[in-house]
Amino acid sequence: MRILIAAAGSRGDVAPYTGLGAALSRAGYDVALATTDTFAPLAHEAGLEFRSLPADTRGQGGVTGQRDLMRAAAAFITELGQGFADAVDKGTDLLLLSTTTAPLGWHLTEATGIPSLGVYLQPTAPTGDFPPVVTGTRSLGRLANRATGRFALRMADRVYTQAVAQLRHRLALPPASPSEVRRRQEQANWPILHGFSTALVPRPSDWRPGLDVVGNWWPHHDPADRLPSELEDFLSAGPRPVLVGFGSMASGDGERLSEIAVQALRRAGLRGILQAGSAQLAADGDDVLTIGDVPHALLFPRLAAVVHHAGAGTSAAALRAGVPAVTVPVTADQPFWAGRLAALGAATDPIPFRSLTPERLADSLHQVVKQQTHSRAAAQAAQHMATENGARKTLKAIQQLTDG
Repeated sequence: MRILIAAAGSRGDVAPYTGLGAALSRAGYDVALATTDTFAPLAHEAGLEFRSLPADTRGQGGVTGQRDLMRAAAAFITELGQGFADAVDKGTDLLLLSTTTAPLGWHLTEATGIPSLGVYLQPTAPTGDFPPVVTGTRSLGRLANRATGRFALRMADRVYTQAVAQLRHRLALPPASPSEVRRRQEQANWPILHGFSTALVPRPSDWRPGLDVVGNWWPHHDPADRLPSELEDFLSAGPRPVLVGFGSMASGDGERLSEIAVQALRRAGLRGILQAGSAQLAADGDDVLTIGDVPHALLFPRLAAVVHHAGAGTSAAALRAGVPAVTVPVTADQPFWAGRLAALGAATDPIPFRSLTPERLADSLHQVVKQQTHSRAAAQAAQHMATENGARKTLKAIQQLTDG
């Protein structure tokens, strides 16, 4: 059976599917990952076939305003849609669609009859339990949360308008708006598996049938992987350090963020590791080390804390390692995950990106490292996450779907 996983966005929007794809391959499926060319190496390293999708998110890490974010997203999706159909060949038996690709993949399912399954990294269905992930963390009450959730979906539909019109024309399908097609999927209880932990987001009781939370899909890394020797030496040379990194966010802010990080670490009396990322963080000194990409699963368990942007993947990786966090959310769903970590007690209250100062960061670092309450909460969540197996539950759902 040939499965195509389609995912697009930043590294955090793609990397979890390498682990899911590798698990499905081990179960005997023929798996391809369709994503943008930037992430072809991730697919190959996981032993997956790579299919190219157009568009690129590089250079968008500095976009923070909601209006600019919507404009950039619409341009990205329109470009993505232009070549989306090319990634699906006639031998594909099942489409696994991410949050970003599902509103395009539905039209391929309609045109080809290939069944599909949602594999989302964020909760998007309206619920009274919390407001939409893109609007922050403040609950408006159950009725207003649901209403705002429906409005957020309509705003997302607008991002896909041009791409959907072009794709349906190419597939010789009758015109239909993104909202119409989404409502059809909802009425049919189209199945969506959510790849995050119930420790962070328990399944809302008011969700429709077909929506499930299965636990995280972890990025693939080779069991033989080791940390670089320079990093190993630094880890062994003193007390556990703090990692500071912003992933694919904060492009162009590297110099400012590096200065803030080093000053805060020294104020708090802590050793630090700066992970360059898109911001290009960098610093020198006996008490600080700059690194590139390394597997979170290898590094995080050896840290005292993580300062991060609260992307879904980084938030989950720190929690899985039982390591407390200081979150500095930048945009999109990051304030939501930052709020979830703080509500668990596994992180301090979030520091908004534009409000970050050495003093605020040092205070939060002192709190998260010196007080044990955050570490205990993170460790408890890690124990919960260890009981979950997102890949296994996804495999079971695929078997039920295809056997049925």
